[in-house]
Amino acid sequence: MRAIFAGTNEGIFVLTDGGAERVAACPRVRDFARAGEIMLAAGADGVYRSHDGGRRWQRQGLEGLEVWALRGAPGGDIYAVTQPAGLYRSDDDGITWTAVETLAEFPGAADWCVPIDPPLPGRARALVVDSHNPARLWVGVEVGGILRSTDGGAHWQMTRPGGNPDIHMLVAHPEDPDELFVSTGYGRQDGIAEMVEGNAGVFRSRDGGTTWQYAWAGITPRYTRPLCIDPRPPYPLTVACAPSPFSAHTDTGGAGAMIFRSDDRGASWRSLCDAAHTPSAANFHGLCPAAHGVGDVLAGTDTGELWRIDAAAEWTLLASGLPAVLSVCDDVA
Repeated sequence: MRAIFAGTNEGIFVLTDGGAERVAACPRVRDFARAGEIMLAAGADGVYRSHDGGRRWQRQGLEGLEVWALRGAPGGDIYAVTQPAGLYRSDDDGITWTAVETLAEFPGAADWCVPIDPPLPGRARALVVDSHNPARLWVGVEVGGILRSTDGGAHWQMTRPGGNPDIHMLVAHPEDPDELFVSTGYGRQDGIAEMVEGNAGVFRSRDGGTTWQYAWAGITPRYTRPLCIDPRPPYPLTVACAPSPFSAHTDTGGAGAMIFRSDDRGASWRSLCDAAHTPSAANFHGLCPAAHGVGDVLAGTDTGELWRIDAAAEWTLLASGLPAVLSVCDDVA
């Protein structure tokens, strides 16, 4: 039976027709990846690994690091990015990990930070590996910028979309790895930028990250974070947004969050929110394509709900009463 996995503040839950069951107790699970029959999860205290389809999990490497994203590469390698900002590679399905030290040694890396009081170390939280060429890598650092490599991490170049170093999520178009989309916020290394158009939102690159164009004109809220692209034609792009990095269901009036979809590579956007979620009192932290249908997405909230949203903006509640949902995984061919 096909299962959906939810990464939460308090562990990994599996959702089937029989309901939701916690299958691993671990803190802040922010991403999932597959390596053949192996499943991997990014936890706040390392990488978790399952060899039985996600029923049992064991911590396997990067202990003591908060892992933010995992990606497989052509040829079988797996990459992980962490806070403090670091990049790691595994060539044995996630059993052992080796640091790609050049990323943390990049000039200016000591200045990367999350500008709260007191500041936190910069976090590498976004990761793209070229689906055709494993030597091409992009790593997004909050708050630092996007580092790109064409030689497997031996050398890096820094780029900042619209000058913005507050990088959240990064995806590549399935047919063209040179076309990238990134969600950004208002964070700057010296504080918070003015909350106006252009200082946060979605940016698009059509040349592998060399140049970027603002793709969020006229859309609010502007603080964009969860972002996913459907691997099936016509490759819909979906993003969740809120007024600020701290927006939450506990705010007076709620989080004020929204979800938007683009069917034309970010040229235009339409709301996927129904009347009950315009805007949403709950904020969205987990987002992924849903196997149920092309353009459908799964969205996890800070209130512990998991929703399936279809292309017609119809919402179906799949689970509730979970801890805050930070990531979602569904099997999409």
